Amino acid sequence: MATLLYSATASLDGFIAGPGGDMSWLTPHLAGPNPTADRLLSRVGAILAGATTFGGDDPNRGTEQEGAFGGQYDGPVVVLTHRPADTAPDGVTFAGDLHHAVALASEAAGDGVVDVLGADVARQCIEARLLDEVLLFLAPVLLGDGVRVFDSPGGTQVLLDPGPRRDGALVPRPVPSRGQPARARWSRGLTPCTRVNAADSA
Repeated sequence: MATLLYSATASLDGFIAGPGGDMSWLTPHLAGPNPTADRLLSRVGAILAGATTFGGDDPNRGTEQEGAFGGQYDGPVVVLTHRPADTAPDGVTFAGDLHHAVALASEAAGDGVVDVLGADVARQCIEARLLDEVLLFLAPVLLGDGVRVFDSPGGTQVLLDPGPRRDGALVPRPVPSRGQPARARWSRGLTPCTRVNAADSA
């Protein structure tokens, strides 16, 4: 079974995009090697993205690094949207229902990772208790405004569940079956991060 993982790079005050979805703030923080991201890329079998993320800004726009994982990812993408384009690009599938989108991405990923991109689709996965892991990289900057890592007004807390570290990253613990309490992890990338237990949200 595929592992559903939400990955993002966030500012120290918890934003993954600036106002209006601006991603230019991230560009200076992408230079240099990132072994944790490289390990993740090697496991990703499909991407599940929200419509805003899929059609939005890119910190590497206009360069050879444009696209997921600095342009290195070349695999299936499932986009959760209620307004699909008339024609999907090669390798892209549009889905209007969360569970259907997760099923499509999971089938494409096989035993690998479905990388969830976008705060809104990640929130939906958490609230539906479909998310297994969270891999969060922290960049040394304060944005002050923008799109939060997790924004659920009126929602309840999601407890953090740190796992053992290896090579500076937190290793995921065994993941229960879907529909049962699911774990999610934070890992250490640009600067220290942590791991979430999505199952403990009510």
